[in-house]
Amino acid sequence: MTPGSSAWRADQRAGLLRFLAGARHPLGFGYLEADGALARDRPVELWISCRMTHVAALGLLADEPGGPSGDELGDLARHGVRSLAGPLRDREYDGWFAAVDGSGPADDAKQAYGHAFVVLAASSAAAAGVEGAESLLGDALAVSARRFWDDEAGLSLEEWDRGWTVLDDYRGVNANMHTVEAYLAAGDVTGDAVWHERAGRIAARVVGWASENQWRIPEHFTASWAPMLEHHRDQPAHPFRPYGATVGHGLEWARLLLAVEASLGTAAPGGLRGAAVELYARAVADGWAADGADGFVYTTDWAGAAVVRQRMHWVLCEAIGAAEALRKVTGDPAYADDLARWWDYADAHLVDRALGSWHHELDAGNLPAATVWPGKPDVYHAYQALLVENLPLVPSFAAALAGGG
Repeated sequence: MTPGSSAWRADQRAGLLRFLAGARHPLGFGYLEADGALARDRPVELWISCRMTHVAALGLLADEPGGPSGDELGDLARHGVRSLAGPLRDREYDGWFAAVDGSGPADDAKQAYGHAFVVLAASSAAAAGVEGAESLLGDALAVSARRFWDDEAGLSLEEWDRGWTVLDDYRGVNANMHTVEAYLAAGDVTGDAVWHERAGRIAARVVGWASENQWRIPEHFTASWAPMLEHHRDQPAHPFRPYGATVGHGLEWARLLLAVEASLGTAAPGGLRGAAVELYARAVADGWAADGADGFVYTTDWAGAAVVRQRMHWVLCEAIGAAEALRKVTGDPAYADDLARWWDYADAHLVDRALGSWHHELDAGNLPAATVWPGKPDVYHAYQALLVENLPLVPSFAAALAGGG
């Protein structure tokens, strides 16, 4: 099969859904090793359980042959919803634990990143008609609005302690990016325009910062939203808060900005489409084959020089999503050429035909590595990349599938 063709993508989606089934854990969905076995020494993490619930719901809605049956996917989606309403939920103080194990909370922080994925998972499960998902979505949106939304800034806060008494001084764009994704999905599923409007407010702030920084997005901020460009210089390969410009986030924001524009129509902040074009161009120029070998580097410094040269599968996936979104919106054939290049790379280097799923990390020579992302924790980025060509730019994945694509 030709990489990126409809049949190739369908075959890959089926394989990822089969791989997902192995992550089922009594407390939610666990972290998967490279061979698909559960990492028994790790707790069940909120963000992984949410992402796997989201993908199970998408698979259920897509109703495609070759993967797990509809009954199996429905059971997985219901299991995810039950885990988010059960062991991962903090019934004493409200919200969701960052991680749990057999003894209870393994990490009791209340993080915007994980809570955004609760909203996304609940939105997708609600669109798929999963029992308990609508109630879960209502609860998740209430917590997001009450605890994380900063209406004055038009942005999401980052992290609280368990009892919601101590707010961390750090502010981050990564959590805000996934809050945009979640709010777009929630607005599509609930019909409440406030979530799209808030996504637009976040997007406008990020575009402002990026435009002032040569379209390399500042990721880390103080409590007063002052950029911290040197943050984590001593931990450049941090999995969630790396130093410098994160190439994949430029690509991911490009797609999300176009979705915000399409969702809000004439009410959208100005300049989102132009910003999407610029972010994509900057990320590709800085990140692709930056050291002579194919693949996107993980991060660059503020002049565009590669810092962490590992190739993360999620960055390539977001390049696919952004190129497809820009192709749909602009009609420029150059984006189709890029798509062909990205699919060829995925087929040659990322697809693991021996053990299943996609390699999450490659080294600078495009060989499997495990310095930042050991194992294959989830299938969220790859599954969405494989689905994006089948669907319109908006509404979001689950709402589009529920409406017949």
